[in-house]
Amino acid sequence: MQTPRPRTGRPRTAENRSALSGNAGRQSEIDLLRLIIDNIYHGIMVTDSEGFVTHFNKPYGQFLGVEPADQLGKHCTAVVENSRMHLVAQSGRPEINYPHRIKGHDMVVQRIPIKRDGKVIAVFGQVMFKDVREVSKLAKKLTMLESKVELYEHELMVLRSARYTMDSIIGMSDPMRELKREALKAAATHLPVLITGESGTGKELFAQAIHHASARRLHPFVRINCAAIPRDLMESELFGYEQGAFTGALSKGKPGKFELAHHGTVFLDEIGDLPLDMQPKLLRVLEEKEFERVGGNSVIPVDFRLIAATNQNLEQMVDDRRFRRDLFYRLNVIPLRVPALRERREDIILLARHVLDQILGDAPGLYIKIDARSETMLQNHDWPGNVRELSNVLERIVSSLDGDTIEPRHLPFRLSNFPKVTSASKDLNLREALLRAEEDILRSALTLAKNNKARAARLLGIHRTQLYKKMKKHHLPQE
Repeated sequence: MQTPRPRTGRPRTAENRSALSGNAGRQSEIDLLRLIIDNIYHGIMVTDSEGFVTHFNKPYGQFLGVEPADQLGKHCTAVVENSRMHLVAQSGRPEINYPHRIKGHDMVVQRIPIKRDGKVIAVFGQVMFKDVREVSKLAKKLTMLESKVELYEHELMVLRSARYTMDSIIGMSDPMRELKREALKAAATHLPVLITGESGTGKELFAQAIHHASARRLHPFVRINCAAIPRDLMESELFGYEQGAFTGALSKGKPGKFELAHHGTVFLDEIGDLPLDMQPKLLRVLEEKEFERVGGNSVIPVDFRLIAATNQNLEQMVDDRRFRRDLFYRLNVIPLRVPALRERREDIILLARHVLDQILGDAPGLYIKIDARSETMLQNHDWPGNVRELSNVLERIVSSLDGDTIEPRHLPFRLSNFPKVTSASKDLNLREALLRAEEDILRSALTLAKNNKARAARLLGIHRTQLYKKMKKHHLPQE
């Protein structure tokens, strides 16, 4: 007969410890789940597949005025009036956001079947809203949020989009009417536009108006002045750069103007100053609609509309090999030329009135008139600086105006249109011509100043004593 081996206590002790540890872990998990359920704000009830309550949290007990522990083991219909938990267990179909009337309260609940291997083993029920008025409040909040989103979208459109529209362009002359029509036609397309014109004519205003009238108006209008960006920064400004692309680069990299203008409009002002080595890179972006950041190796697709502007003769620059011919043809798909102010003199007073209104915009109730003689002088001036010069002149006048009417004496001397020195005599020498011119200017200044010597001296930019000396030299009456 075989003698049984003696048992050691070690294996059984280890098993006991493992069993005890497992039981403690499961109990800890159960306690945690019970704690979670009791801390959920809204009421929760869980039943088994037959509708008997297995879990019931404290908030639900407080709402119904019952002890949660006493509800365990009861059928759901005995615990909650109009309960459908057992019906959901039978059908296996969830009921989400269902109305449920309990104790005179219209509530919103959800009942979700819990399945294992395709069979319902439990049903989870939760009160979503204790009162349908909460749903109404939430709906009002959502409506308010939607309204705010619409408002913010509109404000974002204003901020990201152009400030000027076609209505911002002042001018009723035939050249301006025709230009507006052409600009609106251009806005209906996605083709590049090249705006030419003298400095100060309002080329950027037209660029913004085209963007605003286009389908891209909800997206950015990104302005780039090719003459203002240093040559060595031009590429990184346009294309952006990756981390560590060059010394001084931001650690996270930086998107370029093209990337920021996605779905919007890029306005390249002073395009004639774009460096020659950048021109083929711009051409590639326009043709392939993609680019790479400086220091990067991934291709970034981009979609933007290009509007360029210049006061230079690009065709002459092409002939002089200072501007690429292929880029010129790519830009000059829709050419628009903004006329100089002297080419639309009938718009000058209209523009002057508009500028004065802008100057006085912060002072309601004020109105500045322009007398007939001043209007004539404004219209007769050639305005080599165009609208920018007109604005400058009017701002200076308003800053020192001593009334509510602009008169010839308030206008800068160069606008006085003094007669040019002419003579029928062929042997008129330089000294005599200068004396004649000085006398004519003195007489004109005194006439404009209504013989007020102080004002005449200010018009001429000299001291009153010097004015008297010159008047004496030319035998002009001093009283």
